[in-house]
Amino acid sequence: MLALRRFLTALARSRTGNILPLSAMAIFAVAALIGGAIDISRAWRTQTRLQAACDAGVLAGRRAVTTNGFDATAKAQADNYFFANFDEAHQDSHDTTFVPSSADKGGTIDAVATTSLPPLMMQLFGFPGFELSVSCTASMGVGNSDIMMVLDTTGSMSSLLAGSSQTRIEALRVAMKNFYSTVENALSGTNARVRYGFVPYSSSVNVGALLRNLDPNYLVDSWTIQSRKAIYRSVQTLTGYGTPTAGSSSTTTTSPTYSLWANFGSSTYLTTTSCNAAKPADTAWANSGSATTTSTTTTNSSGQQVVTTVVTQPQTATFYQCSWQILYFRVQSRTGSRNSVTTTTTTADPIYTTSQVFDRWEYRPVTYDTSRFKNFESVSTPTGENGASVSSTWKGCIEERSTVSEPSFTWSSLGGFNPAGAQDLEIDAAPDSSTSSKWAPMWPNVAYIRTVTYSGVVYMNSAMPSPTGLQAGSYCPTAARLLATMNSSAFNAFADSLVPEGGTYHDIGMVWGARLASPDGMWSSVVRDPPANGGEVSRHIIFMTDGEMAPSYSIQSAWGIEYHDRRITEDGHSEDTARHNSRFLALCEAVKAKGIRVWVIAFAQAMTPELQTCSSTDSAFTAANASQLDAAFQAIAKQVGELRVVQ
Repeated sequence: MLALRRFLTALARSRTGNILPLSAMAIFAVAALIGGAIDISRAWRTQTRLQAACDAGVLAGRRAVTTNGFDATAKAQADNYFFANFDEAHQDSHDTTFVPSSADKGGTIDAVATTSLPPLMMQLFGFPGFELSVSCTASMGVGNSDIMMVLDTTGSMSSLLAGSSQTRIEALRVAMKNFYSTVENALSGTNARVRYGFVPYSSSVNVGALLRNLDPNYLVDSWTIQSRKAIYRSVQTLTGYGTPTAGSSSTTTTSPTYSLWANFGSSTYLTTTSCNAAKPADTAWANSGSATTTSTTTTNSSGQQVVTTVVTQPQTATFYQCSWQILYFRVQSRTGSRNSVTTTTTTADPIYTTSQVFDRWEYRPVTYDTSRFKNFESVSTPTGENGASVSSTWKGCIEERSTVSEPSFTWSSLGGFNPAGAQDLEIDAAPDSSTSSKWAPMWPNVAYIRTVTYSGVVYMNSAMPSPTGLQAGSYCPTAARLLATMNSSAFNAFADSLVPEGGTYHDIGMVWGARLASPDGMWSSVVRDPPANGGEVSRHIIFMTDGEMAPSYSIQSAWGIEYHDRRITEDGHSEDTARHNSRFLALCEAVKAKGIRVWVIAFAQAMTPELQTCSSTDSAFTAANASQLDAAFQAIAKQVGELRVVQ
């Protein structure tokens, strides 16, 4: 042992012939350095991949959260995304775990991911490997957002969903409320501002109060409406008679009647001479008892009133005679009775009053004074039964301002709408002093169509005036709302106020959604109101419909009664749907050019080419049932809410 120690000491001190042994010993040190670098690089790469997979997993899990919170479905989605992004075999790792969780029912998703990475080189030196661990969190954060909901509330929204006892409008209300909850949960702990506006639409929109509050002069004071006019005829009515004029008068007596002769006194006379000398003189006829009066009223051939008055006065008189009684004469008496009848007549000229009475209806355009009606005052019109006055008050729906009846419309950033002149498509322009630039209050109470009947079938009648007609159908949805912050009670109350009725006019919904959301339009002061945090504002229109464009030429819509008013088509009906769709698509382009993202949801129907074209990129959804409608709103909420990784 002593000899070996001396040899090694000498070898260490020797400067000749020691390169090879030193090199052999250095190989181990170099191998350790290179192997360590390789394994550390592998560990860093694997940990980076593990972090990316963890982030992807929590993002997917948060995106899958619904109103059920972070349930098994959302967890499975998180797991799937994690393991799709982290392949153990590719990373040469094992025992990988991914444990996502949420302490706030899905508002924030936390996760820890671990894996074991064996060494590639350092195992030669006894190194056991790397135990890698990362954590990740995903939550919904919200920037400043303005969300204008343009909602189809047409009659079909009252239909039951297939295989369900729930109507479409009920499903919409639920989806809206869940949307609000998702966005508001994301707002928690932030100073972001989210505002909501609404334009429920059918065959018109209820924006009257918004326009009047902005400027009453934006609404016309006079408007011609397809209506009906009462036609009257003159009638003379006998209302009395003038002062009577005395006519003829005559008095007659009736033939008298007499009582039987009876002895007058007890005296007897031997001669007629002595008897006659003793008998009293006959009495004159004299009135006795009360007179009776009767009157008879007749009308003569001249229309005069003739009153005949008959006064009957009873009269009596006493008569005497001498009568031989076999041996002597005696005085006898009897009573006579008669009536004195006096007849008089008077005449009076008739008095007539001339009046106008209802004769018939003429169905035709009628110009009405709308100056009080547009201010929501009660106004009477002679359109009731037989021309009677009826009162009505404006609900707030409008007829659009002037347009041009062209088959197709386009919009470009350089030229705007083409053809020009369709003020009903203008988003930002406010009315000027001209009537054509203003809106009119829709007046359903006085709106009538003209009809004609052939073989028992009623048709629209282009003749004017028409003797027959029917009151036009007219529908007015819930009033629109400007952008504003809302608490859950107010938002839910609005959702519950939606009522399904009317036909489908997508263009009236889109143009008014744009007008209320445009930063350059009539309500720009509201839209441009800066948030307190000073940040930028993203703008969105959510356009939800359950039907294709379906205008009706026989109802009162935002373009009047199309068959009669012919503001869209030349004949009142040809190409009506196509022309409205063309207007709709031109409006969509104008809206998107303003930087407003247009989300489209086709509910209980296929996605039409028009709806797909209208939507912004990756912003169209089809929902066949209530759960898919809710999912569509949730997907939009999460994108509006800016889903992101926190760490």
